[in-house]
Amino acid sequence: MAQTVKRVLFVNSEMLPYLPESPIAGIARQLPQCIQERKKEIRCFMPRYGFINERKNQLHEVIRLSGMNIIISDVDHPLIIKVASISAAHIQVYFIDNEDYFRRKQMYADADGKFFEDNDERAIFFARGVLETTKKLRWAPDIIHCQGWISHLVPAYLKKAYKDDPIFSSSKVVLSLYDDVPKDAFRPGFAEKAAFGGLGAEDLAFLKKPDGINLAKTAIQYADGIILGAPGTDAKLLSYCKSCKLPVLGYDAASMEDGSYIDAYNAFYDTI
Repeated sequence: MAQTVKRVLFVNSEMLPYLPESPIAGIARQLPQCIQERKKEIRCFMPRYGFINERKNQLHEVIRLSGMNIIISDVDHPLIIKVASISAAHIQVYFIDNEDYFRRKQMYADADGKFFEDNDERAIFFARGVLETTKKLRWAPDIIHCQGWISHLVPAYLKKAYKDDPIFSSSKVVLSLYDDVPKDAFRPGFAEKAAFGGLGAEDLAFLKKPDGINLAKTAIQYADGIILGAPGTDAKLLSYCKSCKLPVLGYDAASMEDGSYIDAYNAFYDTI
């Protein structure tokens, strides 16, 4: 895809200023703005966690994009799309929302630190919600850049369930790996629950043991390029990336510090 990337879709688990500072949140805030300044079109998505103050951040529902249902385990879950603007960056952020999945006041674990039982379904809903909304926008991305474990089903859905959709016919997936892999296991039956369209449980074989490492391996399996977004990426994931012979952009602390990683990421997009 050398020199042809014009549109980049960012699928983030977190982003400043809506969540506190973290490696993912900081990059998710800075990178889209800088990529846009380098003459690429961008769109940004993240979950609408319940602790995000809608009034302070001026979120509002996009009625024309909301209204569809996403079926998980034969249950209809309404998809609500909200949007906010970061005026200083001249970018909009789309939020995937649902009363059952994203209105609680914590991200992935309750106040006592217990991993939410439905985090599997939240990842399914988020991934499908992003892709369905992108279809409704009729905006065809060249690169879909996934950051954070809750985005890790996006590559599988893109390559299997949406492979014949003209919106995504030329889309490639760049996956950033961080040290945010869940330590807790997901519920049994994750693969069967995630199956949809052309994506069968057999395509999600890693999820027969449904844990964070195997969810990340599923994302790597269907990715086109890997970025190491932070130090400390699990050795099993690095080994699997190598076995898949994927292009990998390594972590460079100095470039993260001085901001030159932006140009490295931008150049990486153009090689995928």
